[in-house]
Amino acid sequence: MSIVQATKPFLFGLLLLAAQLVSSNQILASETLIRHQLEVRLDPEQGRIEVRDQMRLPEPKSQWSLILHTGLDPKIIDGEATLTRVSAFGPLVEYRLSLETPGTVTLAYGGRIRHDLEHIDESLGRARQWSRGTIAPDGVFLDAGSGWYPRIPESRQSFVLDVRLPEGWSAISQGAGTTDPARGRSHWSESQPQDDIYLIAGRFHAYHKRSADVQAEAQVYLREPDTALAERYLDATLEYLAFYSDLIGPYPFAKFALVENFWESGYGMPSFTLLGPQVVRLPFILQTSYPHEILHNWWGNGVYVDYDSGNWSEGLTNYLADYWLMERAGRGIEGRRDMLKSFADYVRQGRDFPLTEFVQRHGADTQAIGYNKGAMVFHMLRRELGDETFIQGLRRFYADNRFRAAGYADLRLAFERVSGRDLDTFFAAWVERAGAPSLALEDVETRSTPEGYRISGRIRQTQSEPPFPLSLPVVIDLDSGESVIETIASHEHETRFDIALRSAPVRLRLDPDFEVFRALAPGELPVTLSTLFGAEQGLILIPAAAPEALQSGYRRLAERWCVGHPGWRVAEDREFEHLPDDRPVWLLGWENRHLEAFARDAADFALTLDDGQAPRLALTSKPNGMNATLDPMTDSPVLTRRMADQPIAWMATRLPDALPALARKLPHYGKYSVLSFSGPESTNTLKGQWPTGDSALTSRLLSRARTR
Repeated sequence: MSIVQATKPFLFGLLLLAAQLVSSNQILASETLIRHQLEVRLDPEQGRIEVRDQMRLPEPKSQWSLILHTGLDPKIIDGEATLTRVSAFGPLVEYRLSLETPGTVTLAYGGRIRHDLEHIDESLGRARQWSRGTIAPDGVFLDAGSGWYPRIPESRQSFVLDVRLPEGWSAISQGAGTTDPARGRSHWSESQPQDDIYLIAGRFHAYHKRSADVQAEAQVYLREPDTALAERYLDATLEYLAFYSDLIGPYPFAKFALVENFWESGYGMPSFTLLGPQVVRLPFILQTSYPHEILHNWWGNGVYVDYDSGNWSEGLTNYLADYWLMERAGRGIEGRRDMLKSFADYVRQGRDFPLTEFVQRHGADTQAIGYNKGAMVFHMLRRELGDETFIQGLRRFYADNRFRAAGYADLRLAFERVSGRDLDTFFAAWVERAGAPSLALEDVETRSTPEGYRISGRIRQTQSEPPFPLSLPVVIDLDSGESVIETIASHEHETRFDIALRSAPVRLRLDPDFEVFRALAPGELPVTLSTLFGAEQGLILIPAAAPEALQSGYRRLAERWCVGHPGWRVAEDREFEHLPDDRPVWLLGWENRHLEAFARDAADFALTLDDGQAPRLALTSKPNGMNATLDPMTDSPVLTRRMADQPIAWMATRLPDALPALARKLPHYGKYSVLSFSGPESTNTLKGQWPTGDSALTSRLLSRARTR
C-alpha cells in the first residue's frame, strides 16, 4: 500500500507557470537566495492572514518578479521601491518589484486564503485529496503554491518566522523552532536554502524526544492526546534518523516531526511529514511510508531535484526506504517482483517514458515508472558496482550536492568518481530510454565432458526496440544438491552461453530472483487486483438478486471506482447470459449469477454453493504459506483468477456497512490475489498472492542430464 504523496510537484507546476510569465531577462539563477523575516498573524475562523515580510534581496539586481495569492493587496512599508501588478494566473498574482536602492525591502499584506480540497483520480478506484492552501477552523495548510509569502521564481529561501494564532493553536514549519499554544505563539527558522516555506497550524498536542545517537530532535504533533502513539513515532523517528545518517551522511535539519493533518494525506516536507488522521494510525505505516518520508530529507529536501533532467528522488527514496527495509527483512525478492509487476500492470504501450521525463506521480502508471522502475535501476547499479562502492557513491552524491539542485548527471558523476568506471552506457540505457527488455530462454542443452558437464543455450531479448545492456544472473541447480550462479552479459538481441559444471545440471533459471528491470515472463505473473485496477477497460457486474441495501452499496462502490475511467462499465449481472470472457471483470456479491462459473474448476480455492445451505469457501492454495478457511457469514472475501486469458475478481460481503471501507481500501491492496476483511470497518485479516508455476525463463534438465 502506498499513500505517500509529495507536495513539491504541484508547487513545481505552479512556479513553472509563473516563470513562463516572467520575461526572459528577469528569470533568476536557481541558486538565488532570498532571506525572509516574516511576522504572521492567522485568523482560522475568518480564513485570514496578515503578514509583514522584510526581504533581503541579493545585490546588485534592482528588478524582481514575485508571486502572491490574489486579494492580499501588498504594499511597501519600508524601502525605496515600487510594486506593480503584472498579471494573474489562477489564484496567484505576479508583481514586479523595482528597487531604487538594491538590498532590503519590507512588504505588508493580508487577506483571505481558503480553498476547498480537490480530488485527483489516479487509477481505477484510487483517488487522493489535495489543497491549494487553506486557513480554516479545522487547520491551516500553506506553501508557496498558495502564495502566502512573496515567492520569486527560480529562487531559494531562508527565513525567520514568527506566528501569532488564537490561544491553544500551534504553527509548524521546517527548521528549528518552538511552539507555545498557551500564548498562541510559534517561532521557526531555517538558514539553509529552501525550495519553499511551509506554514501548518492547528490545535496540537506536542511530544518531543532526543537520543545520543542523533543530533536532531524527534517531535510529534497530534490533534488528540495519545502518548502511546506518539512514543511509537518518536522511537521510530530516532531509529530511522540514526540509520540513514550512518548510511548516507549527517541529517541536515534540527528536527523531524510527525504532524497530523486535518485531511487524509501523506505529504513530505523538509524536517517534517504531514499525515492524515487515519494514515497516522495504520499499524504498518511505521515500517513502510514513514521511513520513506524521513529519507526524503536527504533526497529531495537535502539534495534538491533538477526537474528539467528528471525526478530521481522518488526512485532513490523508494529503493532505500520501501524496498531496502523489505530486503533487510528477507523479502527482497518479493519487493523486486512487486515493482516489476506494477510496471507490467499499469504501464501501457504508448504511455511509457524515460526516467528523465518523470517529474511527478499522476497515477499508478507514472508511479510504476518514476518510483518502481527508478528503484530497480538503482538496484541494478548497486549490483554493477557492489554494495560498498554503491554506498560510497550515495555518500559522495549527498556531500557534493547538499542544498543545491542535482540531476541524473550529478548522480552519474558521483558513482563514476568512487568506482573509477565510465557509466555512460548504463545511464543512457536505463535513464534516458523508455521501455523494458523482454527475455526468452531457448535451446538449452547439456552434454557430458571428460571434466564433467557443460550446459549451453541462448538468451534472446525479444522486444522490437534495440537491446539493453544486461548483467543477467543464471542459476544452475545440480544433481548434487548445489547451485551454481553465473552472470551473463547480454548486449545484443541474442546471446549464447556455454558453462562448464562439475555435476550434472537438473534445472537452469534465468534471473529467478528478479534482479534486473525487465518484462515479467509467462509463469511469473500471478493474477492480483492490480491486474484489474491497471486495465484501461473492463466490466463491474452488480448482483440483481442481492438485498436492496447491498445492491445499492455495490452500485455506489462500482460507480466510485469508475469515476474518471470511461473504459470501465457498470452493469447488472442479469444483462449477461454467460460470464464475459473478452475483458477484465469484477463480480460483486454472493448473489451474483456468475459466481458459480467463476468458481468452477478453480485451482486455488474451493467455493461450495449448495442450495439451502450457507456457502463454504476454502483456499486450496496457501498463498505465502498461509493456511486459512474463510467464513462467508462474517468475512468479506476477495478472490482472483484468470479465465480465458482474462483476469477476473470477485468480492462479496453480508454487511452493507462494510462497502464504503472496502471501496476505499481495495485499490491500495493491488499486489494481492486473495484477501479477507472483517466487520463493518473492513479490518484486513488475510492477504496473499497465488503461487505461480514455472517461469518461461526456467529449463528443467533432470531427465536429459542423467541420460548423457
